[in-house]
Amino acid sequence: MSGVVDLLLEPLRYGFLLRALVAAVLVGTLCALVGSYVVLKGLAFIGDALAHVAFTGIVVAFLAGFSFYLGALAAAVAAGLGIGWVTRRVGLSTDTAIGIVFSGLFALGVVLMAIGIRTYTVDLFSYVFGDILAVRSRDLLAIGLAGAVVLVTMLLLYKELLFAHFDPVVAEAAGLPVGALQLLLLLLLSVTVVVSVQAVGVVLVLAMLVTPAATAALVARRMPSMMALAVVFGAVAAAVGFYLSYYLSVPSGGAIVLVATLFFALVAGVVRGRGAWRRLMAARS
Repeated sequence: MSGVVDLLLEPLRYGFLLRALVAAVLVGTLCALVGSYVVLKGLAFIGDALAHVAFTGIVVAFLAGFSFYLGALAAAVAAGLGIGWVTRRVGLSTDTAIGIVFSGLFALGVVLMAIGIRTYTVDLFSYVFGDILAVRSRDLLAIGLAGAVVLVTMLLLYKELLFAHFDPVVAEAAGLPVGALQLLLLLLLSVTVVVSVQAVGVVLVLAMLVTPAATAALVARRMPSMMALAVVFGAVAAAVGFYLSYYLSVPSGGAIVLVATLFFALVAGVVRGRGAWRRLMAARS
């Protein structure tokens, strides 16, 4: 027993590793919470687009010399507004609009990165694949504040957000500002993506948005229970992935996502096995 405790406490002797663990759990929790809407509303493509567009904002922030959080958030919000404008004004489907805006802004980020490649290559690539060990105290504060804002907003407007996104016609007839509520969810998604990029990277942030929530959806029948289970899966996957990355010397973002994927595979196997067992018992009876 003492050996297990020693394994758990050893990384926490170092301040930067303790910050990394707290950041991982916060990001896993936040992504799972917002990811419940992403999974049920089929917004995975938007989440992927916002993650890649956020990289362009990070590049601009590095070149201009201001906080990457501001650059990434501005780029993500601009992308969301651009997608809405193309969908409403031009008349294209949402998927097509996402593809156009996402590819255009991401290409801009690649070009800008090439301009500053001599100075910023290493720093910028850390955001592509994530570098949770580089989380500083102010980064942890930003993640915590963003998480608190997202959590409080989703709790206060839970019924309105649920109504507006799953039955927008009836919600609008009931007097709810459906457009504003849909934009609010997009903003919450943007904030979640931005604060998660440093921990798991642009490439893997979509997995943390989708996988824990999809795992919870396999066993939950109501939205509140799905969100609660998704938070548990996301937080535990983040913690376990952190320890695996420390002891196996592998990238933290990849380890966290692999653990989340393993949880999904295990739960899917159990659910499928239970279904097969019930069918067998029904056939025998």
